[in-house]
Amino acid sequence: MFDELTGRIAGRFSRAEPRRRAKAMLAGLLAELPRKNCWTLAEHAGDTTPDGMQHLLSRAVWDADAVRDDLRDYVVEHLGHTGAVLVVDETGDLKKGSGTVGVRRQYTGTAGRIENSQVAVFLAYATDAGHAFIDRELYLPQVWTADTDRCRAAGVPEDRAFATKGELATRMVTRALDAGVGAYWVAGDEVYGQSPHLRAELQERQVGYVFAVASSHRVTTGVGADRADQVIFDLPERAWQRLSAGQGAKGHRYYDWALVKIDPKQPGRHWLLIRRNRRTGELAFYRCYAPGPVSLPVLVQVAGRRWTIEECFQTGKGLTGLDEHQVRRWRSWYRWTTLSMLAHAFLAAVAASERATQPTAPELTSLTLGEIRHMLVHMISRTARDVADVLCWSLWRRRHQARAQSSHYRRQAAYET
Repeated sequence: MFDELTGRIAGRFSRAEPRRRAKAMLAGLLAELPRKNCWTLAEHAGDTTPDGMQHLLSRAVWDADAVRDDLRDYVVEHLGHTGAVLVVDETGDLKKGSGTVGVRRQYTGTAGRIENSQVAVFLAYATDAGHAFIDRELYLPQVWTADTDRCRAAGVPEDRAFATKGELATRMVTRALDAGVGAYWVAGDEVYGQSPHLRAELQERQVGYVFAVASSHRVTTGVGADRADQVIFDLPERAWQRLSAGQGAKGHRYYDWALVKIDPKQPGRHWLLIRRNRRTGELAFYRCYAPGPVSLPVLVQVAGRRWTIEECFQTGKGLTGLDEHQVRRWRSWYRWTTLSMLAHAFLAAVAASERATQPTAPELTSLTLGEIRHMLVHMISRTARDVADVLCWSLWRRRHQARAQSSHYRRQAAYET
């Protein structure tokens, strides 16, 4: 399956050298390295310096968007269409300095507060068989798009204007639907629930959505406009149903759910879906749309699919180095992220294939992506490097670090004088 994947993208590289390098980088991203960057990946591949890996990310001739299209087709092919939902969400990587593309002080859910970070929006494809990323867009804050010199230094395309996270999500969802991805639902959190562009695009295409919204979000019911958290006072207790939003690590995720019709004058069916924690009473709200009648259990299942992208972030960062890149420029970020997503999709495809062909024994849990990666490394990885290679890389790292340290000291001395 690994040869199938690398063969699928081979035509995107016009020369053999970057083609082999990309395959080696994918193998390194799947390896159990303590940290993944061009240095460690090059050492894993048997190179004497990281120059080749850095060249692949920055200057080699290949199209990361074309590889993204191959990735999307690969994921859809291996995960199938049963219960397909497109899930959109953003994640942030904490960064130092201000030269890395897109970095500024901004809120990121990774830290739960405002930090110096780089934020990107991702699109995942989730079915009954599994879930994996199929697209990505880097978010550029307005302080970046307003500074043409800064953008030029980071390699940002000149035609790249400011776009909200909702607009980036709209681009990715539209791209997937135009490519024939057979998903009838889109799910996302409050950032995307408050995006009128995304909601309007999906309604025009008659694609259903379940987006989380804030408690202060205003909706129009049969009796007028009101806040979402005020609608519940008109609901009788019989309106609530106990339903599972999906299986979790500790069992089914049961909540109480209620459904209220909204926007009666708009085409299609519109609802406010309300979730109540059965122990704490905490409420969550979702704005829903479908072109035709849909039952409450279906909407609940779509709402539950949103959590699959959180698992994608966890496994992508923990297993395939999604957040471990040490690149500063626009092109390098897209190339690294695309290859990391491709490695993650490979693990998801293997897991889906194993579950379909090898039924799990009752006394065993299903194969996880982490377990598959662990077995893959130990079954097909090459033997340990010889002593000469280890010493060679140790000398290279220390020499490079000495040059960097000397440069930092000279810059500091010049600044202080």
